[in-house]
Amino acid sequence: MKAIVLAGGAGSRLYPLTKVSSKQLQAVFDKPMIYYPLTVLIASGINELCVISTAQDLQRYKDLLGDGRQWGVEIQYREQSTPEGIAQAFLIAADFIASDAVILMLGDNIFSGGDDFPRAVSGFTDGATIFAYHVKDPERYGVVEFDRNGKAISIEEKPRHPKSSYAVPGVYIYDNNVLEIARAVKPSVRGELEITDVNLEYLRRGKLQVRRLSRGFAWLDAGTSTALHEASSYIEAIERRQGIKIGCPEEAALVRGFLNIGQFEALIDRMPTCEYSAYLRGVADEWHRLQGHDQ
Repeated sequence: MKAIVLAGGAGSRLYPLTKVSSKQLQAVFDKPMIYYPLTVLIASGINELCVISTAQDLQRYKDLLGDGRQWGVEIQYREQSTPEGIAQAFLIAADFIASDAVILMLGDNIFSGGDDFPRAVSGFTDGATIFAYHVKDPERYGVVEFDRNGKAISIEEKPRHPKSSYAVPGVYIYDNNVLEIARAVKPSVRGELEITDVNLEYLRRGKLQVRRLSRGFAWLDAGTSTALHEASSYIEAIERRQGIKIGCPEEAALVRGFLNIGQFEALIDRMPTCEYSAYLRGVADEWHRLQGHDQ
């Protein structure tokens, strides 16, 4: 399976921050926003990734992330010349996807807690898998309706009168049929290729699975200035309380086996002295301690 991180768009809701830097490059506490979805994907075992962004921002992402080899993965890039909806990502990255299944994550969605996504990726066979998260303001999102047996029966984009309190977060898993489906999607009244229309087609075919995210799971949408501040405060509180970092791709790559301990420590050696590198040295020390106990 391959992965796409959609990091395009105008970012107008974060103006004037986005006048000088892409939304997904903004800081969420101590890391760039894009680190969070990338970490989830690496932790899920994905090692072929594609970042989609605007022409003016692509070089900034390349400067930050490179080709991914430092984390034991491959990162490609594609340009989104004009933002025309989430489903446009499949048309832009069709050559990257090729004949594989694909997981798409929005670059401004932050997830924390649980192993819902790694389990969904490892258990995926065909069709489509999306997720449902209970929110107090479902009218802001795509909303999924369930029957009495817990089966999804409808999805509606930003409804005036939501049929449930379950929103669809910005992560979607599809088989290769998504390319054919996305090509057939017509622009909505907003002039966009709606991801909801892709999901509805899978639902019509009887190939859509909706997994409810566990209660201990946190989903943060950092698309506005207020949400960005709240996300930073949440991440800071969790990291300070637990002593672990959320959204740390280096650690995820070590745990997944994309990096061995030697490569991990060499990566730290190239970093400046800072809180982030100090944390990673602590991870390396703990790795050595545990290895010593196993021997």
